[in-house]
Amino acid sequence: MSTPTILITDHAWPDLEIERSVIEAAGLRWVHGPASPASDEHITALAQQHQPASILTCWAQVSAKAIAASQGLMHVGRIGVGLDNIDVSACTQAGVLVTNVPDYCVEEVSDHALSMTLAWARGLISFDRDVRAGQWNPAKAQLRRMANLTVGIIGFGRIGRASARKFQAFSCRVLVTASRPITDAKGVEAVELSELLSLSDVVVLHVPLTPQTQGLINQDRIASMKPGALLINVSRGAVVDTAALTQALASGHLSGAGLDVLDTEPKVPPTLINQSSVMFTPHIAFSSDAAVAELRRRAAEEAVRVVLGQAPHHPCNTPRAVHS
Repeated sequence: MSTPTILITDHAWPDLEIERSVIEAAGLRWVHGPASPASDEHITALAQQHQPASILTCWAQVSAKAIAASQGLMHVGRIGVGLDNIDVSACTQAGVLVTNVPDYCVEEVSDHALSMTLAWARGLISFDRDVRAGQWNPAKAQLRRMANLTVGIIGFGRIGRASARKFQAFSCRVLVTASRPITDAKGVEAVELSELLSLSDVVVLHVPLTPQTQGLINQDRIASMKPGALLINVSRGAVVDTAALTQALASGHLSGAGLDVLDTEPKVPPTLINQSSVMFTPHIAFSSDAAVAELRRRAAEEAVRVVLGQAPHHPCNTPRAVHS
């Protein structure tokens, strides 16, 4: 009987030593695709060639074709939180468990949202640009007191709760809204989305990408935001209508945006990149040395558990039938 194989489709770090050590210590075989996400056809070909028991993906799409290509597939794991690059429905139909690592970067993403807010409130990026351009004009400052801000958090899971706690430490008023009832939040106000948008000086997005959240922040909702507000997206790019956001920034309705993600990433539309009021980071809100190491280890451990017949720690679906 051949040794079960774990296929790693892609990776966003220099090597795969952490994954290798976990998988080989369990007596399993591993193979990998290119570092950059390959096409659906290439991932499907890898699955066909190696017949993995588990597929671990960072950014590459794991489609229904790739899932069907491996007859003994037991598991597809996201090396991350979101599942929008995995066909979860196809996995469920095929009896394949899906897992993720939902809580490895809670502190990092919430720190990122807070950092973008601080940079906006204190003018850190705009004044850095001015000084480097030879402009020393403190009279230009129109800065904000953090304690006077109302911060609206859309999505109140692990990361949303961490962000709320951190904004509260700056004495901000915190409003929250979520798809599920909020019953145990301390010191925050649970409100409807429309009220949150109209009252918040800062709106922070902490939602996954689902059919319900795609385009959630559209033209109408942006128009309903408080004039001069800041929009921060550290979730998924497609949650925001980029064209509508660009228009609101150009008109001055919004005073700024902090974007770690874009629906067009890694490409940034010229009309958006020319907006000096936008802070960009390249989808790295999740990242720190500790978070990435933890993510890689835990994703590999989850794959090993499933392949060896053990229960996963973070199942994301209920397969119709599980391979024996």
